[in-house]
Amino acid sequence: MNVTGFKRAALGLAAVGVAVGGFAPVALAQRDPAYAAARAAGQVGEKMDGYLAVVGASTPALERMVTDINIKRRAVYAERAQATSSTIEEYAFTAGCQAIARTEPGEKYQAPDGSWKTRTSAPPERDVRCP
Repeated sequence: MNVTGFKRAALGLAAVGVAVGGFAPVALAQRDPAYAAARAAGQVGEKMDGYLAVVGASTPALERMVTDINIKRRAVYAERAQATSSTIEEYAFTAGCQAIARTEPGEKYQAPDGSWKTRTSAPPERDVRCP
């Protein structure tokens, strides 16, 4: 992915005033009490690629929830990527950067080295390519 692609994806996110939590279809899923509980418990975390992942032990219900949210995210990313002349991957990466930046203390996120971190009161570790 090149810098121009990141800039287009970042501008696309800013131009439509959208953050990962602001996506209408995704936001509805993320307001689900089961999602909020899994996020607060550190069972799910934000990945650098803009998608959600199960962190640690998994259950079929947790896997279904994460898969459902990721399907909805991908649909939004595809639509927004087309509107901003960027690729889905570029747009998703930029959305992932923003989602990680918006994690709250106690929530899990993927660090640039691929490891899972728990957010503290300090800013999360983010990829140097993040806008």
